[in-house]
Amino acid sequence: MLGPGIIWMALAQGSGELIWWPYIIAKYGLTFLFLLLPACLLQYPVTYSIGYYTVATGESIFQGFIRLNRVFAIILWLLMTLSFLWFGAFASAGGTALAELTGFPASFTQRGRTLFWAYVSMGIFLSAILFSRVVYTLIERFMKVVAIVTVVGLVWACSEERVVGYLPEFVRGLFGSVGPMPRMWDPSDATKLLTAVTFAGLGGFWTLFYSYWLREKGIGMSAYIGRITGPVTGRPEVIPDTGFIPMDDEENRRRFVRWKRYLLVDSGIGIFGNIFTTLMTCLLAYALLFPEGILPQGYEIAVVQSRFFEVNWGGIGTVIFLIVACAFLSDTWLATVDAVSRIQADIFHSLFPVTKGVSVRTLYYVFLAILTVVTSVTMLFTAPGPLILLSALIGFIGTCIFSGALIVLNHYYLPKHLPAWASPGRGTLVLLSIAFIAYIVLACAYILLRMGYRL
Repeated sequence: MLGPGIIWMALAQGSGELIWWPYIIAKYGLTFLFLLLPACLLQYPVTYSIGYYTVATGESIFQGFIRLNRVFAIILWLLMTLSFLWFGAFASAGGTALAELTGFPASFTQRGRTLFWAYVSMGIFLSAILFSRVVYTLIERFMKVVAIVTVVGLVWACSEERVVGYLPEFVRGLFGSVGPMPRMWDPSDATKLLTAVTFAGLGGFWTLFYSYWLREKGIGMSAYIGRITGPVTGRPEVIPDTGFIPMDDEENRRRFVRWKRYLLVDSGIGIFGNIFTTLMTCLLAYALLFPEGILPQGYEIAVVQSRFFEVNWGGIGTVIFLIVACAFLSDTWLATVDAVSRIQADIFHSLFPVTKGVSVRTLYYVFLAILTVVTSVTMLFTAPGPLILLSALIGFIGTCIFSGALIVLNHYYLPKHLPAWASPGRGTLVLLSIAFIAYIVLACAYILLRMGYRL
C-alpha cells in the first residue's frame, strides 16, 4: 500500500532540493544549513494530520475545511487557486535542462529553447494522463522511478573523493557549528531562504495533495469512496456529501491502529527520504558550487547543478544529470496538474449545487484542460525562478493558515463524531501546535529580513 509518501518525496525534489537549497548553500556556504532538519521535521505532524483526517473519514482535507467553516474554506480555496496559477514554471525549469542538453532549436534564444522543451514535456505528460486507464497509478509508478533514480544518482555523486572530503565540516554545519557568513546578506534572498526552509519538503498547498493521494489509493475509510479517475467500479464514482465514520467495535479499533502505523510509515518515507536527498544536494553544492561561487538561477536554474554528476562521469555525467533534472522538475508539473485538478473538482462539487449533476470525474478533466492552458500562459511571464518563488510565497501564507485549521479540525471537531479510539492523541496535538507556531515565527522573520534587518 506504500505509494503516497513516495509521490510526496519525488514531488518535493522539484523545488527545495534541486534549486533553492543548492542556491543558498552555493551563495552563503553552511550559514543556514542548521535550518534544514527542523524545517523538514516540522512538516511531519502537518502531513500526518492531513492524512489522518482522510484515513479516519474517507473525506478529502478540503471537505474537512468546508465542514469546519464554509467561508474559511472558500478563502483558503481562493488563495490556493492563486498560488497554482504559476506552477508551469516547473515545466520551464525542466526545460532549462533539456535546452542545455540538446541546444535545439538552434535558432532560438536560451529562453526560447527552454520554453520549447517545457511545452513539449507538458504535451507528453498531458497525453499520458489522458490515455491512462487509472491516472493515479500512472502518477505513482512514474514518481517511484524518479525517486529511485534520483537517490541512486545522488549517492553515487556524493561518493566521489572530492565531495567526501567536505563531509566532516558539512556535518558540523548541519548542527550549527559554522564560522562567519562568507558574504554579506542580500535582503532580496529573503524569499529564496523562506522558500528553501518552507519547501525543504513538500510545503505550502502542495502538502494538501497527500490527502488526495491517500483517497485515490483507498487508504482507511477512503476505500468506501472510490477513485475520481479510473475505470468505473462497484464503488461510487461521485463523491458523496457525507464522509464515512467507522463503527465503534473492537475489530475496527484494531484495524485503525494498523492504519495509523501505516500513516506514520508512509508519510515518514516522504519526510525522511526528502531529508536524505536534500542533504546530498546540499553537500554537492557545498563541495562543487560554493568554492566557485556558481549559483543556479535565471534560465540556467537546473543547469549548473550538472556538476553534481559531472564530477564522477565527466561529460556523460552532465548528460545524465540534465535528463534526470528534467524528469524530476517536469514531474512536478505532472503531479501538480493532476492533484490540483482533483482538488478543484472536489471543491466545486462540494460548494456549488449546480455541479451536483456532473460527475467529479468530468470536472477533473475540465480543470485539467483549464490548468494546462493557464500554466502554459503564465510561464511566459518571466524566468522560472521568480514564478516558483511567487507560488511558494503564497503557499507559505496558506501553510500558516491551514496548519492552525488542522488543529481545530482534527482535535476539536473530529472527536465529537469519531469513536474515542479514532481520535488523534495529545502527542499529535503538541507536535502540530509546535509546527504552527514555528511557521508563524518564520513569517515574522521573513518580514524582518525583507525590511533589511539582520537576524
